[in-house]
Amino acid sequence: MTLKEEFEQHCEKVKSLTQATNEDLLIIYGLFKQATVGNVDTSRPGMFDPKGRAKWDSWKSFEGKSADDAMTEYITKAKQMLEANGLA
Repeated sequence: MTLKEEFEQHCEKVKSLTQATNEDLLIIYGLFKQATVGNVDTSRPGMFDPKGRAKWDSWKSFEGKSADDAMTEYITKAKQMLEANGLA
């Protein structure tokens, strides 16, 4: 299985999570965006969009990371989250 295939498989598995902390979800979001889009390509949302700002900040925190590295970290984090939910 290639890295991309494993990444896509874990993306689907993460959707089945029913319990996850906001912190974990933001990390997963940031890694997903870095793996699929690359560095942040939008301006930071305004103060009236705290959810959007948190997601943007998470994505920005992974800036400079290669797509392969972001996919690998995503898979590792997804496995931890799935295991914590008894789904691994």
